[in-house]
Amino acid sequence: MTDVAANGNEERHAAGADYKFAGAVIVILCVFFLPVPAFVIDIGIALSIALSVLILMVALWIQRPLEFSSFPTILLVATILRLALNVSTTRLILSHGDQGTAAAGYIISGFAQLIMGGDFVIGIIVFLILVIINFLVITKGASRIAEVGARFALDAVPGKQMAIDADLSAGLIDEKTARTRRAELEAESSFFGSMDGASKFVRGDAIACLIILAVNVFGGVIIGVTRHGMDVRHAADIFTKLSVGDGIVSQIPALIISLAAGLLVAKGGERGSSEKAIFGQLSQYPNALVLASALMFVLGIIPGLPFTPFGALGAAMLYVASNMRARQSQIGISGEADLSAMEQHKRSEQKETLKEQLRTVDIELCFSREIATRFVASHAELASRVAKMRKKFALNFGFVVPEIKLSDDLSAPPKTYQIKMHGTVIATQEVRLGEFLVLVGNGGKPDVPGEMTREPAFGMAAMSISDAFLQEVKREGFKPIDTLSMLLTHLSEVIRCNLAQLLSYKDMRALIDRLDPDYKKLVEELAPVHLSYSTLQSVLKLLLAERVSIRNLHLVLEAVAEIAPHVRRPEQIAEHVRMRISQQICGDVADNGALKILRLGNRWDLAFHRGLKRDAKGDAVEFDLDARMVEQFAEEAAAAIRSRMEEGHQFALVTSPECRQYVRLVVERMFPTLPVLSQLEIARGFEIVSLGTIS
Repeated sequence: MTDVAANGNEERHAAGADYKFAGAVIVILCVFFLPVPAFVIDIGIALSIALSVLILMVALWIQRPLEFSSFPTILLVATILRLALNVSTTRLILSHGDQGTAAAGYIISGFAQLIMGGDFVIGIIVFLILVIINFLVITKGASRIAEVGARFALDAVPGKQMAIDADLSAGLIDEKTARTRRAELEAESSFFGSMDGASKFVRGDAIACLIILAVNVFGGVIIGVTRHGMDVRHAADIFTKLSVGDGIVSQIPALIISLAAGLLVAKGGERGSSEKAIFGQLSQYPNALVLASALMFVLGIIPGLPFTPFGALGAAMLYVASNMRARQSQIGISGEADLSAMEQHKRSEQKETLKEQLRTVDIELCFSREIATRFVASHAELASRVAKMRKKFALNFGFVVPEIKLSDDLSAPPKTYQIKMHGTVIATQEVRLGEFLVLVGNGGKPDVPGEMTREPAFGMAAMSISDAFLQEVKREGFKPIDTLSMLLTHLSEVIRCNLAQLLSYKDMRALIDRLDPDYKKLVEELAPVHLSYSTLQSVLKLLLAERVSIRNLHLVLEAVAEIAPHVRRPEQIAEHVRMRISQQICGDVADNGALKILRLGNRWDLAFHRGLKRDAKGDAVEFDLDARMVEQFAEEAAAAIRSRMEEGHQFALVTSPECRQYVRLVVERMFPTLPVLSQLEIARGFEIVSLGTIS
């Protein structure tokens, strides 16, 4: 009950604060239109000066610019308050200026007397100097810094987001930390963008102040002469003093806020308060102070120049330099005791760092600058779909593929992405940003403007169209593919073609550790008595190289246990395993229970058998076929296979068991996704549909 009551009080307090702030803004807006007494103007001017000083102090003490992210909003409110006071003082000056210099309040009169000393010419000069300092020096420089800072902050957003996602994928940070970093990144980009626009408030305020001064002077003289019967000289003296006093009172808080804005954007990535950033860095070089002190003494002894100010400054700098040297020597003496321990720690860290640098990423999807910027909005979707892709590979092939690192490369060709494995570029593709792909194959094309190209994953004929024709293409019955889907399909196919390279020894041991205790015992009986763990890894790699899933690892191990006591070569063990899991292999190739096959003709069966070289036991150990025969077989096989593929068949090439792996070596160069089965791998229970022979 106490917590509920406390929450209710906090909500009521927050609601009350909202109403108070809204009421204050409405009061400021009312000042634009309603007449305000002079004493209220004094309170408003004092509030404006106090607010500007407070803003400056906060800008000096904050540790980093993002801690003052509300500065653009506060700057807008302060500027509106100052302009509202300008309008009210203009109304008082023009309506009651004939009553003397106190017509617009005692603060304006006091500043006018203090700065002008009774001569409005001095006031005009001081006012113009303040405007020039504010407009041309501080505000212009701060605007340029804010503009460049906003540009670089926005350009760095894609790379920082990818770095956060990469750290999250690598397990270096958790989801909560990743969300916090993303929120900070979004706040930082929004802050620098807002500061770029907020600096225009100050520039506009300085211009408005000049215009208001001119209006007050000329309008006041005209009103004083025509309405109040004053002579021109007296009217010019009174209204000019009032107008210049009003302008100076407005420019003082404007100058203070401009200085605060300049300090805020000039801090950049520096952490710590401004005095630490300035004095901390200036005090690090005592030799510089010694040289500056010497210069002060030289200027002091030059005839015609006073020695006292230069000598005092030189002595002060020399004193500070000596103290700094003594402090640095004390720090050096106290640090020598820990130096050896630190060096030892650095050596150990250096070893670990070198190990990290030598470690390459298994899979990396690298974007150029244009694509990284394009995918900023859909980065969360990209990470989610990549995670789903890894899950699908785990279900289909029986092991978890490594984390896919998303990164950007400024040196990459424009509008391209690269797929890297173990640091080597496997595939590179140029992307047409803002366009869609329509797969056409050998069929008809959409009746819209477009450019013919190739789909990167399978090399199919496609047409690139603009998104303006998207609905028209859909009405024609085509299914356009967006850039993100095309990229992920390409990535998926590259991974599928390189599964054997991704199964590491560590992954294989992890698969074994997840087995049931009985099968773990089976592995212990096999290794290292009959075969080594590296040989078992080679067998699994050979299966994955031909896209044979190892999801039924217990069946694979049973098949290995049958043949391992009799043979040692991984190729022979893998062929035996394929025969034992033929039901799975044929099931993955079959279409609705029908297994379509393309056979090797008698001529080529005989040619491949003659190319086999056998050992004393009669086992095939080498393959030697004339190069012209290999080229001829490749031509005939390519023609036969391509014609069946163009007809839309999903089939496998079937040959004899001894020749299967050698036929596969020739065919995979042209058709890497085509399954090549032996006659012993055709399982029972499938309807065999023969599509012909290669002969």
